[in-house]
Amino acid sequence: MNNPLYEQITSLSPDYIKEKFDEFLIEDSPQGDPTSDLTVDDTKTAVSYLVCEDSAIFCGKPIIKALNHFETTMLCEDGDELTKGQKIAIIKGNAKSLLRYERILLNLLQRLIGISTLTRKYADITKDSGIKILDTRKTTPGLRLFEKYAVTVGGGYNHRLNLSEGLLIKDNHWVASSDDFYKIIQNYNMEHPIQVEVDQKEQLTKLLEYNIDAVLLDNMSPAYAQECVQIIRNVNKNIFIEISGGVTIDNLPGYLIKGVDGISSGALIHQAQNTKIKLEFE
Repeated sequence: MNNPLYEQITSLSPDYIKEKFDEFLIEDSPQGDPTSDLTVDDTKTAVSYLVCEDSAIFCGKPIIKALNHFETTMLCEDGDELTKGQKIAIIKGNAKSLLRYERILLNLLQRLIGISTLTRKYADITKDSGIKILDTRKTTPGLRLFEKYAVTVGGGYNHRLNLSEGLLIKDNHWVASSDDFYKIIQNYNMEHPIQVEVDQKEQLTKLLEYNIDAVLLDNMSPAYAQECVQIIRNVNKNIFIEISGGVTIDNLPGYLIKGVDGISSGALIHQAQNTKIKLEFE
């Protein structure tokens, strides 16, 4: 199997997390929290527990640990299987501050745990084949780094993080090209990885004459994709072959084709259901 084209998101910077929390706090409490101001003493210290209300795959340790103005104790690790009612972490600190962070923290953790849980279901199907399950750029605006991290926690792999990271030439690029398409890719200096999307096997004949890193087989039936994989592998063993388009958890087994390196699905992120998490004060 060939390696993924791009660097994997396997950690999150504490500074980045704090920056995002500042942004989220401005959105959620732009003029403070008048409810807590009225009801909670400024000096009150609270001990709280994060509790999972569903069976899930945990993701979010770096987020909890980045809250360094609280005293935090982790009771599980990223990638652990959680059972319903299981405690995730203990958070101790100023009660008013905890209440201000509560909904932001829960919203983010619920989202990421949902993604890691769904990704694990996909990854469990592909693991014996060695084929990598990949995410896409179909992410929530402002949460991409978090969501791609959740994919890796769930056992998946990251496709490119953004448009600047690599070339993925799709059908609209073919149509909008101002010059001969093959001349363009022939003259490319390979500063970034280059991948070309195809939806017809006839496109492969000429394409495989050029120095490209990857081919994306788009919206093909398993049988047709298998024909294309055979054509590619007869010419080049090192090109990264990706299958994409219309792949769901139900039809995924049909795409576990020998010679395929990765299968990408936007569903890992955009179809993930938030996992129920609550914060309980002791």
